[in-house]
Amino acid sequence: MVTSTKESRKLSPQLKRVILSGYLGSSIEYYDFLLYGVIASLGIFSKVFFAGTGELGGLLASFATLAVGYIARPVGGMIFGHFGDKIGRKSMLVITMSLMGGVSVLIGLIPPAASIGVLAPVLLVVLRVVQGIAVGGEWGGAALLALEHAPTGRRGFASSIANVGAATGTLLSTGLVFIVRLFMTDAEFFAWGWRIPFLFSAVLVAVGLWIRMSVQESPLFKQMIETAEANKAGKVRAPLWTVLTKYPKAVVLSALSSVGAFVYLALMGTFALTMMTQNGVSVADALAIQAIAAVVHVVSMPFFGSLSDRIGRRPVIIGGSAVGLVFAYPMLYAFSTGNGWLCLVALLIGNALVHSAIFGPLASFISEMFGTGARYSGASLGYQLGSTLGSGFAPLIAVAILATGGGNNYGMVALFTAAICAVSIVATLLTRESKDRSLTAAEAAEPEAAKEAVQA
Repeated sequence: MVTSTKESRKLSPQLKRVILSGYLGSSIEYYDFLLYGVIASLGIFSKVFFAGTGELGGLLASFATLAVGYIARPVGGMIFGHFGDKIGRKSMLVITMSLMGGVSVLIGLIPPAASIGVLAPVLLVVLRVVQGIAVGGEWGGAALLALEHAPTGRRGFASSIANVGAATGTLLSTGLVFIVRLFMTDAEFFAWGWRIPFLFSAVLVAVGLWIRMSVQESPLFKQMIETAEANKAGKVRAPLWTVLTKYPKAVVLSALSSVGAFVYLALMGTFALTMMTQNGVSVADALAIQAIAAVVHVVSMPFFGSLSDRIGRRPVIIGGSAVGLVFAYPMLYAFSTGNGWLCLVALLIGNALVHSAIFGPLASFISEMFGTGARYSGASLGYQLGSTLGSGFAPLIAVAILATGGGNNYGMVALFTAAICAVSIVATLLTRESKDRSLTAAEAAEPEAAKEAVQA
């Protein structure tokens, strides 16, 4: 029995390639997506594209544009989830990466509003929407390729690597902005230096595509298609319809279970940079603090994914949400002090004990709720709805709440954050533990969903 258990936890060479590909691919995609938030939080977009609206107005406009990208993410999840369940996971990942890289380069080339007027912010919004659609399709494919290649006892760890890509994307985006910032003056950085990280995306995407092309398609997806063909059935039909009619509860609970993690992600990312720099922390120090915290994030997330393989997804997610509920006020207070060391400690705790504990098991937790024929669509929709509700609107809401107290109403922001964490706890409690669930038997457990998943 001991040998069998050890065998079930081994990572095959192919799975290792899939995990590496998912990690690097997600890192590059999230670098592109999160870079926008880093630049917006430093007030650059408000000056380049929203000049004339005042400091607060420009910041609100930047964060509103940031939210537009998150609003588009569920749309991307539905589009790429549909084709990912019909055509395959791998091909969608190649498309999303190409799309994301191209858009990032174009953002770096948009002329300022001083040159082309209102067309500048319009182009920025349109490209941000396309970014949201691309990243909305990325997560589901990367998580499912790892999950569906992994043995039952390693699914939590393997699929957590897709979420580690978001943390690495934070590290890459803040790190590169920090490096570029070191070698130029404020005037140069605000005039043209901020464009360099966007243009550098072309190099990262070329590397990512080369790696991603070497990965095999999901074995569960191939098995499903082969079974359908053997039974003279067609390919998967209307996966989104299957999700909405057979798995609506799973979609809602997956979105609400994850929303606390997404609020924390937003507050520790774009919002933290804004609060730190507005309260006396230099831009260079704030970026360095973010980069250091992101390193811890990269290490702690797979730990909690692996822990969920041993004790279950629900206990780990609920534990992280509970810590997040209690820690919201101390974290935001630290950001308001302007003390760099306090800010660093707050981000380290928030990353290591709150966000990582929820995000580590989240990919497997959500994906295991759906059958193979609708897994890409269902998992992507639930996850991306959570991201829209959490990361999309949290910075905008937080800035608006702060404005009502003259910029110091962080206590109400903490109350808002704690309430969202409470919602995540309740939603997770309403789910069933899934760490030992058989993915190949998922359709058998949902006979009607399986029946709708193929064309007779």
